[in-house]
Order: sequence, then C-alpha cells, then structure tokens
Amino acid sequence: MTDLIDLVHRLGRPRVLVVGDVMLDRYVWGNAERISQEAPVILLRADRREERLGGASSVATMLAALGAETSLVGVVGPDADGLRSRQMLTDLGIDAEGVLTDAGRPTTVKERYIGRAQARHPQQMIRVDYEDRSALDSSVERELGAVLGAKLRTTDIVLVSDYDKGVCTPGLLQSLVAAAKARGVRVVADPTRGGDYAKYRGCASMTPNRLEAGLATGRTISTNDDALRAAADLRDRLGLEAGIVTLDKDGMALAHGDGRATVFPTRPRQVYDITGAGDMVMAALGLALAAGADYDPAIRLANVAGGLEVEKIGVATVTRDEILADLLHAPFRGAERVPGAGKVLPLPQLLADLERRRQAGQRVAFTNGCFDVLHAGHVQYLHEARAQADCLVVGLNSDASVRQIKGPSRPVNAADARALVLAGLQDVDHVTIFAEPTPLALIRAVRPDVLVKGADYRKDEVVGSDERGLRIHG
Repeated sequence: MTDLIDLVHRLGRPRVLVVGDVMLDRYVWGNAERISQEAPVILLRADRREERLGGASSVATMLAALGAETSLVGVVGPDADGLRSRQMLTDLGIDAEGVLTDAGRPTTVKERYIGRAQARHPQQMIRVDYEDRSALDSSVERELGAVLGAKLRTTDIVLVSDYDKGVCTPGLLQSLVAAAKARGVRVVADPTRGGDYAKYRGCASMTPNRLEAGLATGRTISTNDDALRAAADLRDRLGLEAGIVTLDKDGMALAHGDGRATVFPTRPRQVYDITGAGDMVMAALGLALAAGADYDPAIRLANVAGGLEVEKIGVATVTRDEILADLLHAPFRGAERVPGAGKVLPLPQLLADLERRRQAGQRVAFTNGCFDVLHAGHVQYLHEARAQADCLVVGLNSDASVRQIKGPSRPVNAADARALVLAGLQDVDHVTIFAEPTPLALIRAVRPDVLVKGADYRKDEVVGSDERGLRIHG
C-alpha cells in the first residue's frame, strides 16, 4: 500500500469538471405505525426530512470532499428545488456557475420515504421521482456547450456522469470530447444503463458496471475473463484509451490500449449500503488520473474509496484522511481478506459512522471488556447486546489496560488479535480500542442509546450508568 499512500499525499488540488444530470435526493423519515383507515396502506408518521445532492452533483460533492477543485455543469428547473440544489453546491465550495436553468423541465428530484418498524429498523417504503428524461432542447444544448468550452480552459480532467435524464446528449458529448482532445484533457464517462454507447466514442475511458457492460457488449459477465473481454471490446469499439468494468465486490477490470489486461481485486468489506459506490469510484478514479497517476494505481485507489463508501449508510463522502487511515491501518496489514477486519475503527472514524447511522434513525448499543479469551458466554452476551439496538459498538481494552485490570501475565492475546476475533462475529458492528483504565471517556464520545453489561453487575457498578438519557441493560 506504500505507493497508494504516496499517491494520496501528492494528489494536490486537481481541477475536475463534472458534466451530467444534477439531481436532488430527498428523504422523509418517520415511524410506520399502523395501516391507514382510508386504504390498505402503511401510515407513516413523518418526523424528519433530509436533502442531499444526487447524480452528477453527488460526484461533485464526493470530489470536493476528496480535496479537488470542482466545477459542475448541468441543468436544473426554474423551481425551489433548483435554487436549493445551487445553494447546496455553493455551500460545499463547488463552482456551480455552469448549472443552467432549463425553463422547460423540472429539477430532477428523487423523494424516498423511509419507515421505521417499532421505531427502529428503517426501510425504504416508496420512491417518488420528479423528472423529465427527454433530451435537452437544442438551444439549451448549445448554451451548455458554450459553458463547457469555457470551463475546459481551466480543468485537468472531465468526468461525465450520465443518469439518462436528458443532459448527456450525443451531440453535447461528441462536441465535448472533440474540444477536450484539442486541449489534451481526458474525458472519463460513467455511462447510463443500456442505450447507444456510441455517444461516448473518443472518451479516454469509461466505467460501466458489470450489468451495464454486459448489456453494451451482449455478454454475460460471470468471470474475470468475461470482464476483461468486455472491457477490451468497449475499448476497441469506442476508441478508448482504456476500457474499465467495475465488478462490485470483485474489484475492477482494466483492458488498456497498451496491452495491459488486469483485474484489480478489492478486499472484503462490511457492506452496509452500496448506494453511491459507483459515484465514489468515479470520483476517486478521476481525481487520481487528474493528479497524474497511471490507471493501475488510480484504479486501486478507487477500489479503496469505493470500499469505504459501502461501509457507510446512504450516499456519503470519503476524505483523504479516511483513505490514509484505511491504508495505514497497521493491525490488519496482511489480514485484508479477513472478514470483518473493516469493523475495527479508530475513534474519529467510528464517531463519523455513528453519526450517519443516527441520521438514518438507528439506535446504538455499547458494551466493553477485555475479551481476552473469547468463549461461548461472550458470544451469547454479545448476541443479547446486539438485540437491544440497531448497532453494537464494542469498546476493547488495550493491552496496557488489560494488564492493569488482570495482572502482568495478561492479556493472552494482543489487542489486534482480540479485535479481529470480535469483528468476525455477526452481532458486532464496530470495535474500537481504548487505553484508559475505564471506558467512561469512550462512552461519552460514543453517546450510546443503550449501555449493556453482564447481569453480575449492579447498576451503580456500571461505568457510565449515570450519563443522562442512557438506558442500562444487563
């Protein structure tokens, strides 16, 4: 991983231009309490509403979080959602001057209703889309083309994020590719599913997923060789510098024009939500290429960023610090393929994940211990702890604190090994190691909804039991 660490340190502030479909994702959260008396449908008692940028604007958001100087070109409608999207982009430091208003269409909005059963277990109940998928009017297309021509003068790479909402027309993309080539600027496309891929002809590369590449080439992609053949087919047919096929948990396949044909695997992750993984891969790949990296390290870095994305709830951003922490996570160097290894997190990363879980309506349970020699009683205890909430965090005593508690002959197993064993249990969502004699500081940082201890503890003996709003189970 040393070369990837070096790459992250020298990424700099590349100028990345994102072109595509600007979207607003809206989430309405609530408790699904009963069946309506008016019709046989679930009644959702809404209690929270959240808005996030989606589509091409999601890619731009991820790039900004990764430290790129980001510009976005696309369209919104003449409505409140369009104004809101522009304001959100500006607040994130993204150049939105190229986001034009198309008076003939609404802003694309995807509205999701998320219901919690028994005030927990959030599930998407329905999604409502507000959109016009017809191609841009020719006058708007010309105006957008002029904006792109101006933006190309100050960009290091162009990323096309095509969600088939009408912006990425064949005419617009072909004029963009020609103008970019004249300036020596790469264009990388994340294509829409199905349709005519001829509009991406001349791009430097593109990143269809397994299904999209299969539809485009008429292949069933089941093996690495299938993926490499599909990538080479797209490369040759469309005149690409490199054909890339993303393979979800299996990594990415590269068929380069210089003859390289490689599948870059990704290490196993604790997958919470695959939403946004493709956008993250696109953002990280584009950032690395813009910084001067070759395709091999750029793809490997994109694998890491995409892996971190699926460990988060919903469409979330990833920072360079998170990537570095993942690459530098010494306890699991050489153990990347051990299931659950990604559950072991340093405290800042843990707190960020818990905040996203809380935003998704999840409740957090916490327990702690030495867990030096794991036995059946521990497994049963952790299963009971997990049943108290949607997520279980285990605070694990460091080796030094175990010695303070149990004497100089302990622990039998080092903290790294104990953490890995705990992380391998299905009921454990996160493990974090603490060095203090008691977990009080960790409990205050985690702010769990439920604190779980064994039945042999009296409530007044439980560290953290007097914290406000905390339920004790044991």
